[in-house]
Amino acid sequence: MDQRDLPLLLVTGTTGLVGRHVVLWAAKNGYRVRGLVRKPSSCAGFFPEELMPVIELVEGDLEDGVSLEKAVQNVNFIVHCAAKVGDWGPTEEYRQVNVEGTRLLIEAARKQPAFEKFVHISSLGVFPAKDHYGTDEDVPVSTSGIDGYTLTKRESEQLVSDYSQKEKFPAVILRPGFIYGPGDRSVLPRLIERLKTKQFAYLGSPEKLMNNTSVHNLVQAVATVLKHTTPAGRIYHVTDGRLVTKREFVETVARCAKLPLPKKVVPLPVAKVLAKVLERIWKLLGKQEAPLLSSARIKFLGLNLDFSSHRLQMELGYQPVIDFQQAMPAAVADLCGAPAETFVEPPQRKIA
Repeated sequence: MDQRDLPLLLVTGTTGLVGRHVVLWAAKNGYRVRGLVRKPSSCAGFFPEELMPVIELVEGDLEDGVSLEKAVQNVNFIVHCAAKVGDWGPTEEYRQVNVEGTRLLIEAARKQPAFEKFVHISSLGVFPAKDHYGTDEDVPVSTSGIDGYTLTKRESEQLVSDYSQKEKFPAVILRPGFIYGPGDRSVLPRLIERLKTKQFAYLGSPEKLMNNTSVHNLVQAVATVLKHTTPAGRIYHVTDGRLVTKREFVETVARCAKLPLPKKVVPLPVAKVLAKVLERIWKLLGKQEAPLLSSARIKFLGLNLDFSSHRLQMELGYQPVIDFQQAMPAAVADLCGAPAETFVEPPQRKIA
């Protein structure tokens, strides 16, 4: 087949953890891929040379509507991975990228005659900061959020849903949990540093569950929703299937990084009080980085985060392609500088 006849997929956040893996998958599975990056010249060698005939890197920014108009020319699909991520800083800075940037991208896509589907990568962080036990897509999300990131991810979800319902815009929303995998340079490095310096402590019971999602399983979910017809605005949770306790999660990271297993536990009520005090002090001092203990980090490490991905499995046949005990060692090996050949990308499961 002539490459010009392949469907054209635009990926935002191309150099991020999720975007990079989506590009790699799509380039190997029958798509031409257009990756949105801020500086194409700085991405030389970012993708394997043998895939470059079907990968095009274009300059653009979610805050620049003109660049988005150019990026979406003739696209059939968009996987929107880009976002301002973090747990600290002015909410308006997050809103400008996560909400207004998404609006500009949707408006640009709507003008394309061959456009078929918009896959919006959201987050399970949109739910209230409380214990969750099998929470599914029908449970209401938080109306306020506890930080700029989670609040604006909820707002961007609402934006996508509004376009789907009112304008018949063909979109689907995926809500992964904590995303990890080869290429993570955000959460895992901080966790490993805390383990190295013995600053890590469990917040409450280590037996509570994590909402982990391997990037490979998230890509499989993307592949699944691109393959199937879905109702406009449909929301799907994406997890690893087998969730793990916070103890298994942290101890696996520690073992893979050859670090001592942590033993300290801070009672959750104490941690919540400390977080509130530290946040107030940090804001008064105008700190640019979050304190060691914050409400967002308590949500991540102190609560039971059991979310159901049953809808995605039952409606579209999604099945995870890799288990946590395979996926996390690969992520830590990559972070610690292991050569690429020491871990293998999981095979793509066939989609019915």
